[in-house]
Amino acid sequence: MSLESTVPSEVQLGCDELSRRLGEACLARGVRVTTAESCTGGGVASAITAIAGSSAYFETGYVTYSNAAKQRLLGVSSVTLETHGAVSEATVREMVAGACHDSGAELGVAVSGIAGPEGGSPDKPVGTVWFAWGDERNQHARCLRLPGDRQGVRELAVSVALAGLIESLSESDRDT
Repeated sequence: MSLESTVPSEVQLGCDELSRRLGEACLARGVRVTTAESCTGGGVASAITAIAGSSAYFETGYVTYSNAAKQRLLGVSSVTLETHGAVSEATVREMVAGACHDSGAELGVAVSGIAGPEGGSPDKPVGTVWFAWGDERNQHARCLRLPGDRQGVRELAVSVALAGLIESLSESDRDT
């Protein structure tokens, strides 16, 4: 696993602006979104729903902090969790697929990471966050090493998740 330390430049726009842009993009395309969150604890869903009118495009948010919740609510395989751990590409891919399947949303994001201050390891240091964007059948994932304390990592992760949703909608425009 290689950790990227480059945070997308779009995150500098802030959650309010990213959420506003996401809403505009969802409404323009008739797309509903869902979130499957672990280390962000519902922060992505909170940012999205801070925008008036978000009920027109925000379907459901899942906060699955424990492995048991990931399995029960999102259908993440116990084999995936045992083999790769909660903070892994395989897990976030299954999280977003499960969230889209359960909610019926056309697009979702999953976030799982180690916000700290404890919990890191040499392979997965504090600040390691995996993201996946996509739907029930297709996902793309990215791992970042986010700087800062616990709150800083969580805030950056929310912004990265939002920016990735917007990027996913832009990419789907290019594919059609």
